Amino acid sequence: MAQPQATPVLPTALAPASPSAAVPGASSTVSPPAVYLGQSVIPLVNKLQDIFSQLGSASTIDLPQVAVVGSQSSGKSSVLEAMVGRDFLPRGADICTRRPLVLQLVQTVRRPEDRAELVEWGEFLHIPGRRFTDFTAIRKEIQAETERELGTNKGISEKQIRLKIFSPNVLNITLVDLPGITKVPVGDQPSDIEARVRTMILNYIKHETCIILAVSPANADLANSDALQMARIADPDGSRTIGVITKLDIMDRGTDARNFLLGNVVPLRLGYIGVVNRSQEDIHANKTIREALGYEENFFRSRPVYHSLAERCGVPQLAKKLNSILVQHIRAILPDLKARISTQMVTLQKELAGYGELTDSKSGQGALLLNILTKYSQGFQSIVDGKNEEMSTTELSGGARIHYIFQSIFVRSLEEVDPCDDLTDEDIRTAIQNATGPKNVLFVPEVPFEVLVRRQIARLLEPSLQCARFIYDELVKISHRSESYELQRFPVLRRRIEEVVANFLREGLAPAETMIGHLIEMEMDYINTSHPGFIGGSKAVELALQQQRGAKDASEWKDSGADRLPLPDKTSKARAILARTNAAGVVAHEHSLKPPASLEKAAPSGTTAGNSSWGITSIFGGSDARINGNGKEHVMSRGYSEPAQGLEPSFSSIQLREPPAVLRATDAQTEQETVEIAVTRLLLKSYYDIVRKNIQDSVPKAIMHFLVNHVKRELHSVFIRKLYRESLFEEMLQEKEEIAAKRKRCKEILRVLQQAAWTLEELPVDPDSPSRPSHSIPDSTGLPPPASKVPASSSAAYAMANGDFTGIGSLSPNNSGLFGSPRNSKGRRPFQSEQSSAGSGQPTAAGNGPAVPSGGAGYSSIKVDR
Repeated sequence: MAQPQATPVLPTALAPASPSAAVPGASSTVSPPAVYLGQSVIPLVNKLQDIFSQLGSASTIDLPQVAVVGSQSSGKSSVLEAMVGRDFLPRGADICTRRPLVLQLVQTVRRPEDRAELVEWGEFLHIPGRRFTDFTAIRKEIQAETERELGTNKGISEKQIRLKIFSPNVLNITLVDLPGITKVPVGDQPSDIEARVRTMILNYIKHETCIILAVSPANADLANSDALQMARIADPDGSRTIGVITKLDIMDRGTDARNFLLGNVVPLRLGYIGVVNRSQEDIHANKTIREALGYEENFFRSRPVYHSLAERCGVPQLAKKLNSILVQHIRAILPDLKARISTQMVTLQKELAGYGELTDSKSGQGALLLNILTKYSQGFQSIVDGKNEEMSTTELSGGARIHYIFQSIFVRSLEEVDPCDDLTDEDIRTAIQNATGPKNVLFVPEVPFEVLVRRQIARLLEPSLQCARFIYDELVKISHRSESYELQRFPVLRRRIEEVVANFLREGLAPAETMIGHLIEMEMDYINTSHPGFIGGSKAVELALQQQRGAKDASEWKDSGADRLPLPDKTSKARAILARTNAAGVVAHEHSLKPPASLEKAAPSGTTAGNSSWGITSIFGGSDARINGNGKEHVMSRGYSEPAQGLEPSFSSIQLREPPAVLRATDAQTEQETVEIAVTRLLLKSYYDIVRKNIQDSVPKAIMHFLVNHVKRELHSVFIRKLYRESLFEEMLQEKEEIAAKRKRCKEILRVLQQAAWTLEELPVDPDSPSRPSHSIPDSTGLPPPASKVPASSSAAYAMANGDFTGIGSLSPNNSGLFGSPRNSKGRRPFQSEQSSAGSGQPTAAGNGPAVPSGGAGYSSIKVDR
């Protein structure tokens, strides 16, 4: 009999070929094909998977898929073969799946003229264009491809084998069969085989786009299931995990899997499906998949404990549920998938534009070279000016770093310098004495001030030059950032540009450093004491005398014994301030003890004997330190040829000590010297501040003019003079070998992404909207209804629970059995074969046809709905 052309909602491979299930009187005329769930999006995703498989590990797009996870010998292969309806997977006592097998099930339409061998076939991606109609040959090819990669050992690999099976007896689903979790290594497997398998599995199931099919045997404790343990790691809330309970028929007598299927042991949001696999004995006896499905149906039918769980039992329910959930999952992530593909395409197009294209003509080479040089110059200028498009938001860069060096490093460092921190009182005193020559002076000499201030100004040269070198280093960094993608193609041109830029920057640094040296020399050559900001001599003397009086008052207070009385805190602080103010060595001599007369006569020159009152006149020579308090000269200060008054002539001549090679001012400071030192410090500090401000302002200007702005203005002209020569075109535009490979890879990825984008454009605006009867209950989540809402005696409730089917038949009032299954679009029950569904007799109106006996024990009478 000719096969109908309608596409079945539930494939015939998922229904047993039981003669007892035939329905006499059913018409061969069936309802027109309906739009079934998954008709659009799953084939589309399969196509995307084939497209992205061309990239291998280079693909960063995660596509929706179903990963089958389970321990070794848990029944994974049996479940997959039952869904396909064919034996095609390698089997054995040891580990069989050693490479991930991506299995794409594609539902086709059976045509009357098709021969049996052309109805179902398989295709491997690594053998394009070859059809395998013999499923035994498919098994052998899987084994051969595995051994080509891994040899005959028991090792594993993450490299996929991609198999596409076309059949009218399957639903559109994409599954990934992963190696089973094993505990003990066998053969030449590595000792860490379990860790490797678990790592491979996690690499698949960790992605949010992956639905996890966790396969666990019913004859083991579900709480210890390896599959559920792995699923919980990748999917903690269980929102994308479906549990599959296998081997229900070999559980211990008196036990059942009802609690497992209801989720009472390990809850899953998507629930569980129970299946019955073929045993090894069945496989050896060549028991077909159809016969196994018939056995599975009879198993669930004969056990009342599973009657209320009809929607959770059997391979057909598993296929339908996987199809439904996968469709919903795909539709949920498609918008994000489109956005990611679009973003990657933009990035790759920009990268490909950077690689450019090769040209052999001189004009083309000249245009390319000029374009690269112009882009480099413009990029350099934009980074310095802060107009770069790729501006960083996490750190300072370009011109902002130059500004930071000027203001936060150079200026602040100069402000922190004390011009007198390396000058002691003895240094200043020595300078003053050297400036006076052999005689005493009436005023503070100007020469030591100028000598000392020039010495401090010279200290500004090194930090100023260092600032210029800092800016030079920043410009070198900017030059590296100015390189475009195109420039990376040509190593010779890149090296020549780096040489030209480095030389040009050094040429700009030299005049900047020269100008900085001139600025320092200008400040040293002319000490402008008439500057309005300079403190001046009279003001400095006034401040020095105020400091001296403060020190004198503090000394008198101390000598009067008042310091032995308890002082308030404010007085203590005032004394501390006074002490700090006179820390420069100002010493009061008002209360020093007068030496004995015998020593007074022999006092050396330069020391003060007795009390001497001083004021501002001491600075101008009003009191000579070589005259004692009585206005008489010391004995030692007179000529040595004259005998001292009141002394007997010496019987022998007096010999003088030889002056040392190095003389230092080691005598105690006089009051005049103390004031002179204080005045000199004030003058130094005042004038140094003026010079420092000038340098802080002029050095950055010199660096910007001679180095930064000069490079910005003239860089492009230098490139043209040095590099834009026709004789150098061919040499400089030699492309790196890896650039050609990168261009080819970039084009390939872009081509694949464009194919993926075009494929997504083929998706209808409202895809996969299944046509359902008005009485069906849509199940948008793929979750089965609660058991409490599916009465065991209600076949109508069972039909509503399977609302994804179209053309559900009217149920007879006599239909009280659980497995009085609803009709699909061909008028068959889900567990009924296509061959047994064709009956005789004329069609009648829906719901009014005669009751047709099922022909098998336990089957309900149903009316054919067309």
